[in-house]
Amino acid sequence: MLLARVEGNVVATRKHPSFDGWRLVICQPINNAGEPEGSPQIAIDPHGAGMHQRVIISSDGAAARKLVGVEKSPARWLVAGIVDELEPGVPV
Repeated sequence: MLLARVEGNVVATRKHPSFDGWRLVICQPINNAGEPEGSPQIAIDPHGAGMHQRVIISSDGAAARKLVGVEKSPARWLVAGIVDELEPGVPV
């Protein structure tokens, strides 16, 4: 799991059928100081995270495919939760 910040929404005229009805967001992985780390990822967002909100994203493809209900879905990343606040000393 990674700490990330929502940087935008994905709009697609064509997408895999397993993504129908799901919100896709662009998530930039960040460190605890809020600085970017690594490449942005597109994640399924079942929680409705807002722009620039900190979220926890998971690369558990099996969980993402279970969420969308399609075993052969190309889904990999999902928003596992929205961060209310960071507690010092607690790893993400």
